[in-house]
Amino acid sequence: MELTLGTPSLLFPAVSLLLLAYTNRFLALASLIRDLQAQYASTQRRSLLAQIDNLRRRVKLIQSMQATGAGSLLFATASILLLFAGGAEAARWLFGGSLALMMMSLALSVREIQISVTALNIQLAEMESQR
Repeated sequence: MELTLGTPSLLFPAVSLLLLAYTNRFLALASLIRDLQAQYASTQRRSLLAQIDNLRRRVKLIQSMQATGAGSLLFATASILLLFAGGAEAARWLFGGSLALMMMSLALSVREIQISVTALNIQLAEMESQR
């Protein structure tokens, strides 16, 4: 397969959108964590500690998602640089690494969504039990 300058460039918009989405998730979680911290300070409800622990795991996942997404963009950029320099074989390997990092980032995103849905189901169950 011949790798042209355009091939790694195709990842730029996708990775940029992913990083934006990850940042929005992170900001939403940060706001939720601050709200839960304030609630816990005033109520000392044990159920809030479980939610805060869940959010801690999600924040770590988002951090990993962002790091692998940024690594994907870095590898794609380095691949383009190597193509300019005439290192087609090394550029192919870096582009492959870029794709692998993007796949890892997406897999982490799926895991974070699963944890998020579990947390929402717990919250809904708690609300239903209070009826």
